[in-house]
Amino acid sequence: MALNKQERRTKIKLKLRKKLKGSASAPRLNVYRSNAEIYAQLVDDKAGKTLLAVGSNDKSVASAKVTKIEKAKLVGKLVAEKALATGINEVVFDRNGFLYHGRIKSLAEGAREGGLKF
Repeated sequence: MALNKQERRTKIKLKLRKKLKGSASAPRLNVYRSNAEIYAQLVDDKAGKTLLAVGSNDKSVASAKVTKIEKAKLVGKLVAEKALATGINEVVFDRNGFLYHGRIKSLAEGAREGGLKF
């Protein structure tokens, strides 16, 4: 029986989460994409804490009149900027079951341009 989109993404997500672990030195860069917005957060899995979170609904990103892919790139740069300000320069990228193209890829490229290593 064929899986629907949500079941497929859940299976992929569970497979990814078995392998990816974030720590204080290299937290997990978790990405969530909805139809209208995109969100990214840095998570320390060992301590069970979210270190910082950024979304496309932040004032600096939401005020820009650009496409969703360009907004995703701005979110990636903003995450990198905030992470570098807190002393984090290396992360583990968690695409959260989404395919690595479009807005997810754009966010990752923006984070890399901002100075994050993963």
